[in-house]
Amino acid sequence: MKLTISLLAFTAKLLSGASLRLTEGFAPDPAQRVYFANHTSHLDALVLWASLPREVREVTRPVAAKDYWDQGPVRRYIGKTFNAILIDRTEIKVHQSPIDLMIQEMGEKYSIILFPEGSRNTEEEMGDFKSGLYYLAKKRPDLELVPVYIENLNRVLPRGEFLPVPLLSCITIGLPIYLEKGENSKAFLRRAREAVRSLKEPD
Repeated sequence: MKLTISLLAFTAKLLSGASLRLTEGFAPDPAQRVYFANHTSHLDALVLWASLPREVREVTRPVAAKDYWDQGPVRRYIGKTFNAILIDRTEIKVHQSPIDLMIQEMGEKYSIILFPEGSRNTEEEMGDFKSGLYYLAKKRPDLELVPVYIENLNRVLPRGEFLPVPLLSCITIGLPIYLEKGENSKAFLRRAREAVRSLKEPD
């Protein structure tokens, strides 16, 4: 399995041409974190995961849509290989919300990769963040919330295409943020969105 994971990570980085850029003061390590990023491509989770150091990948689980990654043997195999937490967006159960499922699957060991916009956004400007990140931070205030900006992956795998087009992309990881005492959902989500947006390289 470890050989398969290494091969999957290598292939994802090769096809995307992804480079990793770290903000000064941040070093990826196996500490438990929430990596939250903009979302423009089905490759986002895979390429971000693949760009992390091996020891970090081993304890990092992407949160992904079950209706996409549970469709067909190839996607199911990839989702299982990178240990994705699959969220059913069509049947949200009251007694087990997506946030509760994430917290349960994280335990005290795993970090996760999360896309607060929800669905993919192909517009130039990032969409508003949904409330999930806020409730996750509220229930697990100990977690580091690490902003990530993913650039150019929407051109590597354009919407509606099955095969990726080899291009260069960039993964930029910023400094962690936390939910501040007394901060409401609207203010926190606006600050979290700005933390991601500010990592974009100037045109």
